[in-house]
Amino acid sequence: MGAGSVDSGGVTDTPGPVLTVTMDATDPDALAPFWAAALRYRVAGTEGGYVALVPLSGGGPNVLLQRVPEPKSGKNRTHLDLKVPDIEAEAARLESLGARRTAGPVAELGSRWIVMADPEGNEFCVCDGQGGC
Repeated sequence: MGAGSVDSGGVTDTPGPVLTVTMDATDPDALAPFWAAALRYRVAGTEGGYVALVPLSGGGPNVLLQRVPEPKSGKNRTHLDLKVPDIEAEAARLESLGARRTAGPVAELGSRWIVMADPEGNEFCVCDGQGGC
């Protein structure tokens, strides 16, 4: 393979898997309204210790909130980036839903973002979608 080439890794034209992002939560039922409003999703169902969220319009990954016994500790190894045209307006909207700002705005790699935390402390970013974000 030449320089700059990308191996498709056996990718074909057949439909790929549906992406679901699973997030730990001590109280998924209480956290679900925040993430449904934040992502403009709807609660699709609840069973046992799980709450499923799905896009209203069919675009984007599903989100599954999974009950865990321990509270969040330390930095998330993976986080969501919410790409929007106006990061300040979106951060204010998310704060009105119960999120809090933890850093920013940060400018790097041609992007600007604000680091936020959901009501349980899970970090996520609101970014402008430019550059590396």
